[in-house]
Amino acid sequence: MATDEVAPARAIWRLGDYHRFAREHMWEIGPVVVDACEIAPGQRVLDVAAGSGNVAIRAAQAGAEVVASDITPENLEAGRKEAETLGVALEWVEADAQALPFGDAEFDVVTSSFGVIFAPDHQKVADELLRVCRPGGTIGITSFPPGGLAEDIFGVVAPYMPPPPPDALSPLLWGIEEHVRQLLGDRVESLEMSERTYTERAPSPQEYVDLYKETFGPAVSVYDALRDDPDAIARLDREFLDFASQSNRGAPDGSAEYPYEYVLVVARKRSDG
Repeated sequence: MATDEVAPARAIWRLGDYHRFAREHMWEIGPVVVDACEIAPGQRVLDVAAGSGNVAIRAAQAGAEVVASDITPENLEAGRKEAETLGVALEWVEADAQALPFGDAEFDVVTSSFGVIFAPDHQKVADELLRVCRPGGTIGITSFPPGGLAEDIFGVVAPYMPPPPPDALSPLLWGIEEHVRQLLGDRVESLEMSERTYTERAPSPQEYVDLYKETFGPAVSVYDALRDDPDAIARLDREFLDFASQSNRGAPDGSAEYPYEYVLVVARKRSDG
């Protein structure tokens, strides 16, 4: 993306506290991706749209030489602090997933966990992931499928957001095997897509909504845009809480649980690519 195209996405994702959101809801995904991609000592790994390092930090803990890239400086800074706390070293680079500032075939493994799926041009993203991955290397992506809880929560917030660019594709397409195969084409020698589930938890549905409103950039952005329209805020609050109440699968201790279906994609780039 050109600078003027990146700016709106950066402005959204820098709001709130994404690191807190990731730690409380999605931090368990990092080791899953590291294991699936068989990340090991001595490998050079790039985590694209890394957020605050969910996968990248785990890859570094596994002994790999890791670069974490993201368009949002605030996420990178949070990741640096988390890595320092854990005593692991990795490189943090501000970068657009659609125009990565890295050389061809520079990495043994290229990953993205619920990151690149939000870039509008899926083909550019796929081309870049393949370009920077060495022949015979691995690409690992987590995405959300259509019809799951992620689509439901997107549906709550989306009507209150500005319309996406006319050529932007839905992130949920990354959860459809036909779409991913079309993006990667014959440049990969294998492609495996497996359905998984992770669970987001909160003491109650209301506290679940509050965490999103406080930490998740797109939700924070929507509420900020509606600050002069109290009726719209009240309507969104009702719809958000309705979603959280109806989707709650409940825990034995009375707290709220939300099982999110996701898709784990693992592809091997052709050795002669």
